[in-house]
Amino acid sequence: MHEKPPFSASSAPEEIAANPVYIHFALELRGYNVSDDDRRCVACCHRAISIASLIAHALDRFLADGSLDERCEETRRGARREKEPMKPRCFRDRSEAGRLLAAKLRNYADRSDVIVLALPRGGVPVAYEVASALRAPLDVFLVRKLGVPGYEELAMGAVATGGVRVLNDEIVRGLRIPDYVIDAVATWEQQELVRRERVYRGDRPQPNVQDRTVILVDDGLATGATMLAAIKALRQQHPAQIVVAVPTASPQTCEEMRTEADDVVCAITPEPFYSVGLWYEDFSQTTDEEVRDLLARSTSEVAAG
Repeated sequence: MHEKPPFSASSAPEEIAANPVYIHFALELRGYNVSDDDRRCVACCHRAISIASLIAHALDRFLADGSLDERCEETRRGARREKEPMKPRCFRDRSEAGRLLAAKLRNYADRSDVIVLALPRGGVPVAYEVASALRAPLDVFLVRKLGVPGYEELAMGAVATGGVRVLNDEIVRGLRIPDYVIDAVATWEQQELVRRERVYRGDRPQPNVQDRTVILVDDGLATGATMLAAIKALRQQHPAQIVVAVPTASPQTCEEMRTEADDVVCAITPEPFYSVGLWYEDFSQTTDEEVRDLLARSTSEVAAG
């Protein structure tokens, strides 16, 4: 057990500077009995220091390839280009994206060793079309991001089906995130992962992927952090081959994925990429009900031959 360290509002800036996650996590997750003024003090200091760090890092990257005048001129040229009409979106919805992606995976059709695993929820409608076209079984492979407390959009790692945990060492070291913070967040996300598996899969056991060709499908790749976690988790189950298949991805992420997967199929790699949703006309959220329905339909189709 870790003892709670002393806390006071006056000491907050020094503690936060030493460890940006520590105070926020202690307050929000460990139930310190502090006043609202203390909370506001800590929250403001935490946010100011974190934002200052991000700005400094962004400025370093901005100036990495040229002087301030050169980089500013590049930014102005980029702004002028952005005023030009944007090209039409490529996919009507995830189902159409899946059908177009399936056409690029024809070499995997009608093979008894192939299984399609979707990253829920958005990857399931795409994967359903892929599995149908390849006449392969479909299931889900769950990955839950481990967000930095207070900045949950920043991933410090992930947990995946099978109890696997993967950490982003750069983030963990850079923010000096203590083990007990990681353990607490991982425990919570693992519980949510198990709950979602029950919702999606019911009583069906996890598929056996040993010595099989696994096609991992999502609706797109931005940073690729979730997909990388899925690949690392799947490796521990000893598949014969892992194929990453997505309708759209940033060119850099698609190339980086080739160092981890045995094969990578990205239907389009637009530049500039911006975001996954930009390349869909309809990028509405996939519901749990849709996931269950598509998995059930796929199971029936495979059973019917």
